[in-house]
Amino acid sequence: LPFPQKLWKMVESEQFCSSWWSEGGKCLAINEELFEEEVLGRGGPLCVSATQSMKSFLQQLNLYGFTKMQQDFQRSASLPEFLAEAAAASACSQVRQILYYYNPSFNREHPHLLEKCKRR
Repeated sequence: LPFPQKLWKMVESEQFCSSWWSEGGKCLAINEELFEEEVLGRGGPLCVSATQSMKSFLQQLNLYGFTKMQQDFQRSASLPEFLAEAAAASACSQVRQILYYYNPSFNREHPHLLEKCKRR
């Protein structure tokens, strides 16, 4: 699968706690430290990125048109999303930070838009 489809499956999967939908399914949220432990360098069918480096993974996001969002945007309105964000933020005592990325073609409510998510 291409990178955006693998990323989508990862965010939708219950096997990963380091990434989730934010902003009502319009943003990708990543707990950076947990993501490095849980995802990067993983092989097999759950491999999202061939890289083991967070920097390279973020470059891959940028190549597919994702833009970094500021953390001061409004929290998710739905209770399950708010609780998921709060749980992820407190999952590690040494959380470096939660990263938020947006791509108009990466939206939980519109999976058909993934076809427009092309590498630049």
